[in-house]
Amino acid sequence: MRPIPAFLSALLLSLTLPLAPALAQDPAPVTADAEGIAEGPIDLQRFMGRWYVIGRVPNFVERGHVASVNTYTLRGDDRVSIRYQYRDGFDAPEEEMELRARVDADSGNRRWRTWFYKVVPTHSRILEVAPDYSWALIGYPGREMAWIFAREPDMDAALYRQLALRLRDRYEVNTDKLKRVPQHPAQVGRLGFEVPNQK
Repeated sequence: MRPIPAFLSALLLSLTLPLAPALAQDPAPVTADAEGIAEGPIDLQRFMGRWYVIGRVPNFVERGHVASVNTYTLRGDDRVSIRYQYRDGFDAPEEEMELRARVDADSGNRRWRTWFYKVVPTHSRILEVAPDYSWALIGYPGREMAWIFAREPDMDAALYRQLALRLRDRYEVNTDKLKRVPQHPAQVGRLGFEVPNQK
């Protein structure tokens, strides 16, 4: 694992949100607004598991990573362990980082405080989830960073555009900088995809 300076840790923390295997039980009912977006508190058990990073505003910690995945595991009622896996290029070895987070229950499980190297805290927020928890929009204070997560490594281009517009119009994220994250070698070099650190 490549060490990262502590001053950059806050940036990575926002990239992490829970992903851990969903528990085998009946899902809680989900209500949706007029546009079909889940409302109310986030169901942490449903949110746990594996999330692919489909899009993000590039930052110092994640810039140039491909095949990026977050896996979240619930540890108690409000604590989450996070494993971020990535490659610097598709021919590069897989690397990973371990983080921990605490969920603010008073926020409907939407606000998270995450620690990197168990020292530097930062904040992130689950902005929206699909009613079936198949995708999620993640934000960061200041609206300068954001992420689009999905349960599968591929996302329809029309859905991606729709979610990017929601980040821009509803949450005022600067999506001019938003890039898709290559999850397959064939995506490298395509318009709108981030350039890997290693080709």
